[in-house]
Amino acid sequence: MKIARIELYEVELPYSGGVYLLSGGREYRSFGAAIVRVVADDDTEGWGESTPFGSTYVAAHARGARAGIEEIAPHLLGRDPRQTDRIYDRMDEVLVGHAHAKAAIDAACWDVLGKALNRPVCELLGGSTGVPMATISSIYMGDPEDMRARVADHRARGYMGHSIKIGALDGEGGPTIDAERIRASLADRRPGEYFIVDANGGLVPETALRMLRLLPEGLDFVLEAPCATWRETLSLRARCNVPIILDELAQSDEELARLIALDAADGIGLKITPAGGLTPSRRQRDICRAAGLTMSVQDTTGSVIAFAAIAHLGATVPPRLLRCILDCRDMVTLETARFDAPVMNGGVLVPDAPGLGITVNHNALGAPVASWG
Repeated sequence: MKIARIELYEVELPYSGGVYLLSGGREYRSFGAAIVRVVADDDTEGWGESTPFGSTYVAAHARGARAGIEEIAPHLLGRDPRQTDRIYDRMDEVLVGHAHAKAAIDAACWDVLGKALNRPVCELLGGSTGVPMATISSIYMGDPEDMRARVADHRARGYMGHSIKIGALDGEGGPTIDAERIRASLADRRPGEYFIVDANGGLVPETALRMLRLLPEGLDFVLEAPCATWRETLSLRARCNVPIILDELAQSDEELARLIALDAADGIGLKITPAGGLTPSRRQRDICRAAGLTMSVQDTTGSVIAFAAIAHLGATVPPRLLRCILDCRDMVTLETARFDAPVMNGGVLVPDAPGLGITVNHNALGAPVASWG
């Protein structure tokens, strides 16, 4: 089997909540997606997606993903898409870095591999645990009672995890309003629910400590990505009385090794696109498992295609280490594909279908903006 053609689709994914507010005054109304179709010489096709969270979240953006794919794609023609590690080696040879561009191609090759072997991708990543995976909501910053209502809405839809966004500047209310957001969001907490308080690097140690001291004792949550730098994170870690989870600071193997060596956190938010796809994410899953780090399997955002990759990887994480997976389907209004994995009884199971198990909606994608082969 050889790669005969690669197609690139440019798709805009409107945010389902109107305006998404993040720390530091960042706002997002839609997300640019790069979607890739890899077609083998026997017409087996695979799909993958890269949807960076705008251009102010991490060092990635939608046009950069598309440019990276354009740089890589011609060099993969004629190669066996089933050899996912060798495909990745070749991508690294022709383009240094730019993991977000490689992620879509990598996922598409895993989709091809699964279809070629008539097996779900999760079985090729080590095997599904068969345990339903709790899904996590993404609750953007806002009025505390509004955030409480949005948590309740997701709870009613079966979500067992909730990611509460904080990180107000002092002029926006600072630690006081963030503490109120946390209290309100956790006010109706049910048994078994998991709360992530996520600053997306928007705090410094001083503001984080002020916020934590304003909270009543006994609130059960973890603090994710509190600070933007390693120095700040380690300073807070030494004085923080709640578990810390890293995200933006731990996207590569090297950064994950640093986290472990410095004992900088208790877990990670493993995001597939910043990691570079399923191939490096599989490796990072195993590093976390060896170190006893908990994981929430996520992505920056994305459509159903991205969620399918999240679900297949999440299905392979031992339940004692997996906290939840991000259901990014809820974050956008455009349905790029069908994926038979509803949230039921507080969790999601991947379907027993070959590859990623998705049926792509070609009408939603339109015509490819570029093609090779």
